[in-house]
Amino acid sequence: MPRPFNGEIKLDVRDSVADWDAFTASPPPEGAPNVLVVLYDDTGCAAWSPYGGRIQMPTMDRLAANGLTYAQWHTTALCSPTRSTFLTGRNHHSNGFASISESSTGFPGYSSHIPPENGTIAHVLRDAGYSTFWVGKNHNVPVDAWTQGSSKKEWPLGMGYDRFYGFIGGEANQWYPDLAEDNHYIDQPYPPEDGYHLSKDLADQAMRFIRDSKQSEPAKPWYLWFCPGANHAPHHAPQEFIDKYTGKFDDGYEAYREWVLPRMIERGLLPEGTELTPINPMPDGTFSPADAVRPWDTLSEDEKRLFARMAEVYAGFSEYTDHQVGRIVEYLEESGQLDNTIIFYCADNGASGEGSPNGSVNEGKFFNGFPDEIEENLAMLDQLGTPATYNHYPTGWAVAFSTPYRMFKRYTYQGGVCDPLVVHWPAGIAAKGEVREQYHHSTDIYPTILDACGIEMPETVNGVAQSPLAGVSMRYSFDSADAPTRKETQYYEMFGMRGIWHKGWKAVTEHGPISGMSDFENDTWQLFHTDEDRAEAQDVAAEHPEKVKELVDLWFAEAKANNVLPLNDMMVVGKDLETFIAMEFKIPVPPSGQYTYYPGTTEVPERSAANVHGVSYKALAEVEFTGDSQGVIFAQGSRFGGHALFVKDGSLTYAYNFLGIPPETRIAAAAPTSGRHVVGVEFTKERMGEHHESYGPLKLWVDDEVVAEQEIRTMTGHFSLCGEGLCIGYDGGDAVSSEYRPQFEFTGGTIAKVVFDVADDAYIDVERHMAAAFARD
Repeated sequence: MPRPFNGEIKLDVRDSVADWDAFTASPPPEGAPNVLVVLYDDTGCAAWSPYGGRIQMPTMDRLAANGLTYAQWHTTALCSPTRSTFLTGRNHHSNGFASISESSTGFPGYSSHIPPENGTIAHVLRDAGYSTFWVGKNHNVPVDAWTQGSSKKEWPLGMGYDRFYGFIGGEANQWYPDLAEDNHYIDQPYPPEDGYHLSKDLADQAMRFIRDSKQSEPAKPWYLWFCPGANHAPHHAPQEFIDKYTGKFDDGYEAYREWVLPRMIERGLLPEGTELTPINPMPDGTFSPADAVRPWDTLSEDEKRLFARMAEVYAGFSEYTDHQVGRIVEYLEESGQLDNTIIFYCADNGASGEGSPNGSVNEGKFFNGFPDEIEENLAMLDQLGTPATYNHYPTGWAVAFSTPYRMFKRYTYQGGVCDPLVVHWPAGIAAKGEVREQYHHSTDIYPTILDACGIEMPETVNGVAQSPLAGVSMRYSFDSADAPTRKETQYYEMFGMRGIWHKGWKAVTEHGPISGMSDFENDTWQLFHTDEDRAEAQDVAAEHPEKVKELVDLWFAEAKANNVLPLNDMMVVGKDLETFIAMEFKIPVPPSGQYTYYPGTTEVPERSAANVHGVSYKALAEVEFTGDSQGVIFAQGSRFGGHALFVKDGSLTYAYNFLGIPPETRIAAAAPTSGRHVVGVEFTKERMGEHHESYGPLKLWVDDEVVAEQEIRTMTGHFSLCGEGLCIGYDGGDAVSSEYRPQFEFTGGTIAKVVFDVADDAYIDVERHMAAAFARD
């Protein structure tokens, strides 16, 4: 923080007294610890070895044996929202993160823009004398600010971090990630055939940041937020880590639940008598059918083999990433920093059910409302975890890894919000290897860090008066296992499903997220006495109607205070798909309907590029050809969903990869061999299929001649949740077509520009987009 000048200024500098302290950084509190927060994705409490699970986490085991394991630590049920609470110590709707950045809508609680009165932990720690680093996943850049031309005030450096290395958005291909460093996008440093995996790269960069800081300012403490892509889909890992789990899940997910629950009880993580909840605990019609679980004994032998292998891959991915975290911990120990580093090792929500009942070799199908076919998945069994798949296990494993609770990620039952947390700090925690049962939440991490570091929450951050922190410090629990929890109330809401915990009781609506039910006024509220029924197995609403009313009233009070309304439970399939997508951020269509792009530029994120989903479109390029021309003219997406126009071996080819489902569609003709030509494609949407995919003729043009034509189908949803944007003159990340390798830059000619045109599509709201255009003038 700025300090007053205490020197003396005279006419002559010789008679004056300097004061460097007024201008240099404030020193940190004496003995302040380093802070390392390791935040995984999509992991239920029953997955990992410190909680009794089968997935071996040697680094986490080591930290738990020398630290504390929390049995009742909670999150928001989804990644962006939880991560926003780590950033600000406020509730997710107050941060504008009711849901993930990619599904933001134009309401205060849903905008994905954190208001300035919710200052970040990085701003506060940096002002208090810390170096601040963010490595890995960043799911808190507003979706409208993903482009290279956008303001960077809500990128990590603008949010108080000195350095950033990782990816923007909800997930990343672990073999071919879309990477960013500081305020710009970069290419990955080397390919997977040379040993690249994102988890390893992130650990390398994390240690580089710390070393850079320590060699120049050895006494300065640091704060590192380390956010690997694990355990979010796609589940990618080196083969040797996957193979360690061969046969480990052959007994199935129901047997796993029966096996793991006694282990959790034995470790003191759950009370004696805790019951298993049903694998399908919600009545039909109250949740999305895509979240149902197929009982193990109803599966064919091939299905059991496939589903078990999907769990093996997930486990290998998790342990491999723990191994990379272990490299950071070993470095801290070798350099004498470990004892006075407070480490939080945790996950951001319950296990993910986004693999559907059949599992998936391409998680993008879930986001496009397109079903997974067992036969297609079986054909890729031996490729699971490799660059050839974008895999995710079935819902049965989500329930198993969230044992003993109901449901999983996105649900406000414990299965979605109760998560693993280990805290390790030898210099500050006397207890070793103990369990803590106090009820806490992700909003509590921020005040705990400040408390451990001896830093008061400032009244202003960057000149803006601050809102109160929603969380409470957990430090009181470090050396007091029996201390009563200092948390009294925590509300929950995710995609229309609501919950609230207050002093040992929890009310939850029997209204699944993304269920399309609406009719919120008539929701049935269940009631659980969580002090006695940790699993939420027994609904006691009928016995305590007055308690239900008390909690429902309290939920509405919390909702008003935190910008929770309006509720949105729209489905991402069927009747709600187009409406859901229409509410997401998109750049307005210009009055001309045309977007112009140029070579030599950074890729354009999908949500800020011309929309080619569910519409008619043209894409035309002005190109100077020679006899040696070859390479990508434009590409967007990847082998798991995308399209590209390229020249190879004398052919001009348009490839459309529909959700990675073979065969890849290709339309080709002879490429021009000399001179300037306009080449491109024209798709005319004529009808929609059962799953809202679009069908129609695709014409390949060279100048004013149609040189090839055939019917294709196009995706209504996005090519990817994030990353894999529109590239001109190359294909960044994973390649769209199997006809070429990644990058495949255009050579032997010159691309002048590429124009996408959606002006002829009947679905454009011309009046709305004209108004937007005039508003910019």
